[in-house]
Amino acid sequence: MMSAIRPVRKAVLPVAGFGTRVLPATKTVPKEMLPVVDRPALQYVVDEALAAGIEHIVFVTGRNKGAIEDYFDIAYELEDTLVAKGKDAILAQVKATVREAGTMSFVRQQAAKGLGHAIWCARDIIGDEAFAILLPDVLIQSETGCLTQMMEAYNTVGGNIIAVDAVPVERVSSYGVIAPMSGKEARDGKLIKMSGMVEKPAQADAPSNLKITGRYILQPEVMDVLKHQAAGAGGEIQLTDAMATLMESQPFHAFEYEGEDFDCGTKLGYFEAVCAYAAEHPEIGGPAKMVMRDFGHG
Repeated sequence: MMSAIRPVRKAVLPVAGFGTRVLPATKTVPKEMLPVVDRPALQYVVDEALAAGIEHIVFVTGRNKGAIEDYFDIAYELEDTLVAKGKDAILAQVKATVREAGTMSFVRQQAAKGLGHAIWCARDIIGDEAFAILLPDVLIQSETGCLTQMMEAYNTVGGNIIAVDAVPVERVSSYGVIAPMSGKEARDGKLIKMSGMVEKPAQADAPSNLKITGRYILQPEVMDVLKHQAAGAGGEIQLTDAMATLMESQPFHAFEYEGEDFDCGTKLGYFEAVCAYAAEHPEIGGPAKMVMRDFGHG
């Protein structure tokens, strides 16, 4: 184990993707900005990061993603209109989306070279600090935020931590899954020592049924690995390949978090997220459940 546990103050959110799985909605609207009830999906992920103590968020963007930067900025005309109409409650909600100057950075990934390359684009801002990664396609609904749960575990063991959750064995071929170390000492509560990762294994070859779920805490040395990482699956620079290399010299734990995840990068996953968050919404939760029951979804 590393001699000292580095604090985690920064998070990287890769938002450069085209959102091809939810076209045509994403032809003009970034997939991260698709609304889940009354706010963009991205807002839930940012809120999760902030609740975990993250002080600086790095967005790795691409072309036509300007709406993301604008969303977290001041909207003078809108705010003035709300003030003039006395809509104080809505004004407060709008103002809550604005972050303090200097607490967000936006860097450009000029070409779609994979998740690993997107993370590497944030290297100068991350520097020599441990950092979190939150994939904005994935919303995790939980009483305590997934990253907060991971931070508590990280502050005990340090190293690198990957969020996982169990899926039915017959579905493992659709995901990246972790390979746990053998032996009874490999698991300590929700933490599992890792020996590797396998991307979309055949059911018979899967080392576990614990899928990787879009939340990571990594050490900065992964950036050095990514700098020299060759293209992998799909001709892209894969983060999983870099983590596998880093695993040779640093400890990795999987963390089995509490909560339910939704893949908003797919049409069905996005619909599931809208239903789940509507059902728990403080203003419309009750009526939303009645609507879903009326349509046979409750």
